[in-house]
Amino acid sequence: MRRGTKLAAASLGAVLSLSMAACGGDDGGSGAASGDPLSGVSITVGSKDFTENILLGEMWAQALSAAGADVTNDTNLGGTEVNRQALTSGDSTTYPEYNGTGWTVHLGNEDPSQDPQELYDVTAEQDLADNNIKWIGLSPFNDTYGFAANGDLAEQEGGFDFDSMAAYLESNPDATVCMETEFPDRPDGLVLWENATGYELPTSQQQILDTGLIYTETADGACDFGEVFTTDGRILELNLELVDDPGVMILYNVSFTMDNDVYEANAETYDEIADTILADLDEEKMADLNKQVDIDAIPAEKVAEDYLKDVGLL
Repeated sequence: MRRGTKLAAASLGAVLSLSMAACGGDDGGSGAASGDPLSGVSITVGSKDFTENILLGEMWAQALSAAGADVTNDTNLGGTEVNRQALTSGDSTTYPEYNGTGWTVHLGNEDPSQDPQELYDVTAEQDLADNNIKWIGLSPFNDTYGFAANGDLAEQEGGFDFDSMAAYLESNPDATVCMETEFPDRPDGLVLWENATGYELPTSQQQILDTGLIYTETADGACDFGEVFTTDGRILELNLELVDDPGVMILYNVSFTMDNDVYEANAETYDEIADTILADLDEEKMADLNKQVDIDAIPAEKVAEDYLKDVGLL
């Protein structure tokens, strides 16, 4: 894997090795037979520029390298549009993407399903037909937008759901919600909460902050509520309490998106690797991995490597 240096390919876990061995019987010198099913394949792996997506990109890059691919690691490439443009232009081969983003942003659709498998299915089908992009695997975790309450306030009020949060804000005009700059204007942001609760949050109750400050300011009580990503490890670490979402916010389960021509050449290998990476990633596990990077200051490369060892891919 290239990031200035190249990682030596490691052996894959038993599940992948056995499956590839069954496919490689014709040629004793093939990459599959030697345990390197992606030998000779060049892949550029990108990711978005926030912890969770960087971690997923690192897992994908390291696992593909372990399967024999010559991997160029372009994780932490930039935002959503930068990664998508790199993929569709051929500058990148693959990166982790979320089904809600695919359906609404990349494909320009509305009214996404609240069933993660259904949303994946329709997104994957349309993106393949329209853009020759393959969606591989589907995570159990859903990293959607949400709100977290200050821990002391949540304990005092007995916790919050969307409706009780709105009622509290309406009856306490000095209470505030901290959020990122774009959240009040995003079609998948504040407007969904406002439509669901019937309370239009006045600008006087909106406090715009950088993402990282939202968590600490909410924990310190400077904000009563904060806009959060639901798998962010800082929620638990800072004793914040998620506001219960009755199914309002758009789903964001993750898959690996890839140029379909590359995928088709080794489809079974990519499927097995992706499924092995994603199978154990529920909300709690993903939040813990994010915490290891954001709170414990462990490098993302190391967290990804340890996780791949745990699931048998290294």
